[in-house]
Amino acid sequence: MNKNKILILSFLALIFTTFNATSQIIEPVKWKFYTKVLNENQVKLVAQAIIEKEWHLYGQYSEPAGGTPLSFTFEKNTNFSKKGKVSEWPKPHKEYDDIMMANTQTFEGKAYFTQIVTVISDIDFPVSGSLNGQVCKEMCIQLNEDFKFKVPGLNSIKKQLQKDKPENTETNNKIDTLKEDSIDTNKIVVSDIDTSKTNVETNENISEDTDNNEAEITSATDKGGLWALFIAALLAGLAAILTPCVFPMIPMTVSFFMHEKKSKVKSRSEALFFSFSIIFIYTVIGTLVALLLGPEFANWLSTHWIPNVLFFIVFMVFAASFFGMFEIVLPSWMTSKSEKQVDKGGFFAPFFMAFSLVVISFSCTGPLVGTVLVESAGGDILRPIIGMLGFGLAFAIPFGIFAFFPNLMNKLPQSGGWLNSVKVVLGFIELALGLKFLSIADLTYHWGLLDRQIYIALWIVIFTLMGFYLLGKIKFSHDSDLPFLKVPRLMFAILTFAFVVYMIPGMFGAPLKILSGYLPPMSTHEFDIAKVVRMNAGNTSNDGCEEPKYADKHEMPHGLSGYFDYEQALKCAKEQNKPVLVDFTGYACVNCRKMEDNVWGESPVLPTLKNDYVIVSLYVDDRTKLDEKDWVVSTYDGKTKKTLGAKYADFQISRFKMNAQPAYIIMDQNGKVLIKDPYFYNPDPHVFAKFLNEGIKKHKELHN
Repeated sequence: MNKNKILILSFLALIFTTFNATSQIIEPVKWKFYTKVLNENQVKLVAQAIIEKEWHLYGQYSEPAGGTPLSFTFEKNTNFSKKGKVSEWPKPHKEYDDIMMANTQTFEGKAYFTQIVTVISDIDFPVSGSLNGQVCKEMCIQLNEDFKFKVPGLNSIKKQLQKDKPENTETNNKIDTLKEDSIDTNKIVVSDIDTSKTNVETNENISEDTDNNEAEITSATDKGGLWALFIAALLAGLAAILTPCVFPMIPMTVSFFMHEKKSKVKSRSEALFFSFSIIFIYTVIGTLVALLLGPEFANWLSTHWIPNVLFFIVFMVFAASFFGMFEIVLPSWMTSKSEKQVDKGGFFAPFFMAFSLVVISFSCTGPLVGTVLVESAGGDILRPIIGMLGFGLAFAIPFGIFAFFPNLMNKLPQSGGWLNSVKVVLGFIELALGLKFLSIADLTYHWGLLDRQIYIALWIVIFTLMGFYLLGKIKFSHDSDLPFLKVPRLMFAILTFAFVVYMIPGMFGAPLKILSGYLPPMSTHEFDIAKVVRMNAGNTSNDGCEEPKYADKHEMPHGLSGYFDYEQALKCAKEQNKPVLVDFTGYACVNCRKMEDNVWGESPVLPTLKNDYVIVSLYVDDRTKLDEKDWVVSTYDGKTKKTLGAKYADFQISRFKMNAQPAYIIMDQNGKVLIKDPYFYNPDPHVFAKFLNEGIKKHKELHN
């Protein structure tokens, strides 16, 4: 009996151990697989990863040395064809792993991986495959998961689209897709990409020199750019509050509403109306700029030498005024008329108080308002409105807060010498920013006055002087004595000198990526060490094609070879049997420089551009005069285009129905568009690399 008991107990212990071991199997990632119909023949396959807390999943583009990258393998199936590669959302967390010495890209919480497929079968069918990867915490677990999607056939898709409002199915599906846990396919859809300056939101069939089944170009409105503009305008409005023209007005204005004879309710309602009036006035200014000037004027404003030189002079004048050389004031009749309206009482009083504030503070806010309006220019009717809305909102907030809570004014710093210091610092900033306008004119007309190294040298000098001013080593006529240095002022001085030190390597060709888009392009730099190395290595040829036109005026970044004439690029592409990357760019395009500096030079992109594409950069703001034989008559406005920039700006508008820069379009050597969706501003090198690889695939399908 004892032996039997021992055997039974041993058997039970073995079973318990087995179950206990099984209970230790860890599954930190749960997967969900489902589909989403996009249009009459395309379906999106969605793999949702739900990742347990503290775990991280390696993305598809993580370096293998840092962790097994995620990969998806689809079984061959004649019922569908894949469009592009698997996309990721949201953007992964990127960092350098010091231990593994590799760049890692990881996801936490939730992640979505989507593959768009074109359906061929009329009946429903399964799409099967497997995914492999790695998920880690203190330990790592290899993933090997099979998946199966039930994909609707063309008949089922048709029925579903008829059920879901067929007259607007495609747009609704795009919107629904974005709502669904904000799944992003990294595909350019309407209202989902940064163009900064586009004003066209339609799909147009491209017919010039193409087949009847030509791909369509979809343009988009930039939401990220509008948000960036709004935040920048908000910061400008907050800076305006700290100027000597505005800050002392806060207690004076608030006291106007806080009379003892008025009830608190009436006082606060008037104060609220006053604040909204400020926002309204600035927004109206932006609206008038948008409606009256329009996109063509905005393009002229941002590229022609006359307004740019004028803006440069205005900024220099305002900088001199901020330094105390003289005082800029509006005509007295404007101020007196607005002040007379205040006496009428009622809601006229707070409105004209707001108007008077806007008028009186012009000498300090003018340069900031002008900067916002110039940054807003670019053809999109929303940009000036959004810019002035942000500025007016920031400008109005403190007046409203102190009117509602007047006791807070007791904690408000007293007006004094510090306000003049703020004004002088703004003068230095105006001096630096004003150079941008002169630089645009200089680049557009090839004057050669303000090359990159001269621009950087001027900024180094300006901000060095600003640092010495903050330390009290420089004093202007209106400055108060500085008996000792306060800590906040010291901190600003340290940041200023740190910025100066950062810029110094730029004198020798360092890219200065933080300032991408604000500095003249690297091609204008006389002493670029990297360029010298590339030239000595012989990496600047065009692989047997003819030398590019306008090479004396333009230069490709990162030692790439390319063209600046569309017809010449197509000719080279035919000789080499390569696709063409059409780059619509401009001297005044900040985001174009950011794309070139931060995307084109990255490892997923640069080899592809160098080896697999013929690049043509078309500068839409180049003022180079064309020979009469090269003039073109626009099919868009009927006007004759006599400059290189006007020719290619019209080419972009007439053929592609858009005027946004940067915009990248992939064509074959015959001018046929290979990818329906252009690539606008998106500074993610992997997304851009995906776009390029898709173009190569399309080209091989047609020409190999």
